[in-house]
Amino acid sequence: MIDLVARQIQILRAIIEEFISTAKPVGSDTIDKKFNIGVSPATIRNEMVYLTKQGYLQKSHISAGRIPTPLALRLYVNELMKEKVIFIPHASLIEYVGLDNIEKFKVPYYGNKHILRFESDRNIERKWLKNAGLKVPKLFESAKDIDRAVIVKFHGAKGGKGYFLAKNEKDFKEKIKHHKGEKDYVMQEYIVGVPMFIHYFYSPLNDELEVMGFDKRYESNVDSLGRVSARDQIALPKVDPSYVIVGNIPIVVRESYLPRIIGMGENVIRESKKLVKGGLWGPFCLETIMTPEGDIYVFEISARIVAGTNPYIHGSPYTWLRYNEPMSTGRRIAREIKNAIKKKQLTMILG
Repeated sequence: MIDLVARQIQILRAIIEEFISTAKPVGSDTIDKKFNIGVSPATIRNEMVYLTKQGYLQKSHISAGRIPTPLALRLYVNELMKEKVIFIPHASLIEYVGLDNIEKFKVPYYGNKHILRFESDRNIERKWLKNAGLKVPKLFESAKDIDRAVIVKFHGAKGGKGYFLAKNEKDFKEKIKHHKGEKDYVMQEYIVGVPMFIHYFYSPLNDELEVMGFDKRYESNVDSLGRVSARDQIALPKVDPSYVIVGNIPIVVRESYLPRIIGMGENVIRESKKLVKGGLWGPFCLETIMTPEGDIYVFEISARIVAGTNPYIHGSPYTWLRYNEPMSTGRRIAREIKNAIKKKQLTMILG
């Protein structure tokens, strides 16, 4: 491995972090605009040429940008270890770096990285939720079996992009034509109700579960179509509903639901300890539908921090009941790490 000077490491690190965030080739203009490197764009370009020659970057076939090589990622990890960095997992990191690579990370990682595979494997995830006593929507293995409305979801951190509804096999086959090459999807019973994302935090240091808040996703264009009456929709050009998440709306839940919601989270934690040593800890989210009959269906679990915590940077009505200062999920993670260091139990929260 060729020794690099501080400036080259700084540029390489910026490229890697931008690539992890966007999964797109990175150009010198992007580095110049988004990162305070302190040198001219021409110098950044020259350094990128050098890093490419040394095997740290490679050219992309679809743009003039560069992408990091495995050699660069190894250097990145080594640099992070020197700085005593702790990784906090999120959807983009998992999507672009991959579970196999995350499980091999030598950098300290907050949470149990081995639980992520159970959230990603739909069969195990479903078994996990059902064993926790939670209601889950029916899944259809074959389009031939569709006998009710289903929502077809594509896997990955795409924010709902490409999702569609189908009422039978014929309808499914017609709509899937618009998604050529997509094979990683699930056909899930469509439950009519209010989408509700429940944000929890579990601390193994004190064995306590906290409710951090609730949110609802605002999705385009399905939510905007709901504002138009059926009569007026006839006047619109043909528009297929889409489920791309464009924002998050904070919600205060009806109080009578809270005991059940807390019990759901506790059961998920209990069952997680049967899946992998230590189970699940830190932030996690149950993605649910609340029906008019009062049932709560869980269609997915995210064993990490999710975007729905963003409306609560200064805390939620639920964290205000517990803390006398603003408590976001990010700050709660930081406090957990600080408490673990004070108690000399850091290894207990690093997976």
